[in-house]
Amino acid sequence: MKTSEIEAGTDNFKENSKRKRNLRIGLVPLFILSLLILSTNVTFAHCDTMDGPLIKDAMQAIGQNNVNYALKWVSSENETEIKNVFNLMMKVRVLSPEAKDIAEKYFFETLVRIHRSGEGVPFTGVKPHGTPIDEKILAADKSIEIGNLSPLKDMVAKDILPELTKRFDKVMSLKNFNVNNVLEGREYIEAYVQFFKFAEGEEEGHATAQHGGDGHTMAAGHAAHIPWVLSGLFFITTLLFGGLFLRKQ
Repeated sequence: MKTSEIEAGTDNFKENSKRKRNLRIGLVPLFILSLLILSTNVTFAHCDTMDGPLIKDAMQAIGQNNVNYALKWVSSENETEIKNVFNLMMKVRVLSPEAKDIAEKYFFETLVRIHRSGEGVPFTGVKPHGTPIDEKILAADKSIEIGNLSPLKDMVAKDILPELTKRFDKVMSLKNFNVNNVLEGREYIEAYVQFFKFAEGEEEGHATAQHGGDGHTMAAGHAAHIPWVLSGLFFITTLLFGGLFLRKQ
């Protein structure tokens, strides 16, 4: 083989190696970007934490063996699923301490996932005890507990106080519902969520298209997953094209 051919082959090998190295370097920020998009969850609610009101109601449902404590957090269309999971959980949790932990976790996650979908927010798991909660949320909860807005009113703009007071009064008027009247419970949760959304600065509260009286918007729930689907497709496409390019080289 001539020296010129050897040198040409060596140059081609070096060039291909350089291209592959540059491609790998280029894929790194794309990979990181995909992970960042997938991990983003824009929400300030506390319904997905172990210290939040939803999980507290779920625990009460278990303690009282009454799923109605939990059903108010989901729409009527999702009642059957929650009831089935609850009944299964109650049967399994008595088998062993390990079974209890797994069964209850599954119930909590199912309940939170469906509730969050109804709010139009992606489910990212149930946050552990001690997860930091926004001060406004804590103040809003305290206001409902004591029956007046004093813990919250200094944290919000003065011009929204009239509307905030209106929403708070609605929450308080619905607070003492019969736990076994799930429709009344859902009315309370709808008012509760709209009050919190407004206190956090979201003018609309829930999305406008609602299931008759349920107050949970399934269309919004599906729409909330669009960024996750798109980012997932972007991530997969990046890997596929990168792999094909490397194979051709």
